[in-house]
Parts: sequence; structure tokens; C-alpha cells
Amino acid sequence: MSTQIEHLVDRNPRVSAEELLDGFRPSERFGEVSFDTYRPDPSQPTQAEAVQKLKAFAAGVSGRGGQGGGGFFSKLFGGSKASTAAQGIYLDGGFGVGKTHLLASLWHAVPGPKAFGTFVEYTNLVGALTFRRTVDALKEYSLVCIDEFELDDPGDTVLMSRLMRELADAGVKLAATSNTLPGSLGEGRFAAQDFQREIQVLSSQFEVVRVDGEDYRHRGLPQAPSPLADDAALDTAIEQHFPGKRVALDDFEALVDQLSRVHPSRYRALIQDLDAMAWRGVRTIDQQAVALRFVVLADRLYDRDLPILSTGVPFDQVFTEEMMAGGYQKKYYRAVSRLTALAREADEA
Repeated sequence: MSTQIEHLVDRNPRVSAEELLDGFRPSERFGEVSFDTYRPDPSQPTQAEAVQKLKAFAAGVSGRGGQGGGGFFSKLFGGSKASTAAQGIYLDGGFGVGKTHLLASLWHAVPGPKAFGTFVEYTNLVGALTFRRTVDALKEYSLVCIDEFELDDPGDTVLMSRLMRELADAGVKLAATSNTLPGSLGEGRFAAQDFQREIQVLSSQFEVVRVDGEDYRHRGLPQAPSPLADDAALDTAIEQHFPGKRVALDDFEALVDQLSRVHPSRYRALIQDLDAMAWRGVRTIDQQAVALRFVVLADRLYDRDLPILSTGVPFDQVFTEEMMAGGYQKKYYRAVSRLTALAREADEA
């Protein structure tokens, strides 16, 4: 059965507001997870403790948001009535310890309406819908889950501070994961001390729950396979590994150019209905804006569990050494970890 070859560079998806909001749910990778399917590492007691704290938090989430008047921000900014319950819960830990699994389990455990997305997806949602339309939609939710919480610039700091203040004041419960303690958000990226008010607003509302452990994606697993030798080997591997499947085959240079023309809020739609990726001539990205867009694509590919075949440099060289040591290093390390996992899946397909 012949493989169906497509090209991401030929796609230009259009997504309505309703479709964007409908996409704020756990990806297929976490579509059926629960607290019971999470397997805590016996040597890391904080993992089991996190499960119990999330279960307790889930029990306090009501069936709908939009009730108003009781959030943390009401007290902080002079509202009429403050809630005694924690308005948010924040899972802090390293890469690959299961934080997204736990956050998705929380989402599945509570009644809707509810939203689940990455930090970048929420900022992109505001960019696509406007701030007011985003607030009006999300304030009716019972729970908003924010995966991979990070602050990349002052604009995002102010934006998310304001968004979360309005949601919390509307009675919406908030849950987040990150590799950075909330009080340290923004460090290494911009003059965080100039935005301490916004950062403290974000950090003070959460109960911080530590999740320790090592990256499960590399726990006892082999190293990522080397890239294929040339284009002919790539074409052969596509047919061998994905017969009858839909594979997006693109030159890497053209792909990263395409990402600049498609709004990141549409990356999920960009890869819809595909079974795998194949990239010719992967190179080291040396521009920060290009690299950050590529990180968003890597996250969406990981969400969909799409294997990747490639030629060129291995994925641990796709970002420069300066990037891997700079203020966005956590984003880049996460992307490398996820791309490595997807390359391994392609090798084993």
C-alpha cells in the first residue's frame, strides 16, 4: 500500500473562534489518562503526594465558572469578597516527570465547561480572538488548565496577569504546570524586577506542588536514532515505516519559512489528519524568533504523537549552543526532549 505524501508548505488552515476554543482539550496523547493511570515513581514520594493534592483540588471545582466575586484577585485588588479556598494549583518539576499527565487527569476529573492548553496557546488565543473575547469565553468555564507556564516577555507577563485576574474573579479555578517556580518566572528573559507586581500576582494565587523525578522519556531508553544518510534513504524509510499512511514531507528550510506565515494558533490545524513527519536537511536554527516558532510546532507534534523521520543534523543540534544556555533554554530543552522521543517512535514504527 503506497504512502500518501503531503506537504505542510502547501497548507494554510483557516480556523474559526469556535474551532479554536474546541481545541482547548488534552491532546490524543493524554485523551484518556486519569489519576489511576499515572504511575508514581516509588523513589520520588512527591509524585504520589501530587496525585492526592490534585484529587483534593478537583473535588473543589464546581460545575461551571462565571459565578464571580470570590477569587484571590478580588481580595488582592479590593474586591468585595475573598475565597478561602485555593484559587489555583501549580505543579513545579523538571522535564518528563508526568506533570502534563497529572494536569490532563485533573481536567478529565472535573465537570465542564473547561479548557486545557499550553501557556503559548492561551497567548496565541488572545492574539487570534482579542483579549475581551477570550475572557468572555473562558470566564464561563469551571477550570482553566495552563500547561508549560512560562513568561517570555513583558507583554506576556502583563497579558497573563490580567487574564488570570479576570478569570479568577469570575470564579474560575486555575491549574498550571511549569519547570520554573512561579516567583522565578521571567528570569533570564527580560528585566523581571520591573514587572514584580505582575509576577507576584501570578505567583501568589497558586498552591505550589513539587513533582520530582527524572525525564521518563529517557529513563532506560536508547539514545535517539541518527538522522538518515540522504534523501533517498529518507524516501525509502517513509515507504517502509508508514505504508498507507499520510506523511508530510518537507524541506526543513521551507518548513520554517512556512511557520512564519501561519499563526501559531493554527499549528494544530496545520498538522491535522497526518500520521507522520519527514524533513529533509534539518539544520541548526540560528534566529530566536524562528526557533521559538519551531518550539510551538514541536509541542503540537508531540501532542499528536506524530513520529518524525529526517536527514541533516540530529535534533540535539537543532538549536544553537547560545540558545540552549540562554533565557529560553527550558523551552529548547523541552523541544529537544520531545523531538527525540518522536524520532525514536519513527525508528521503531
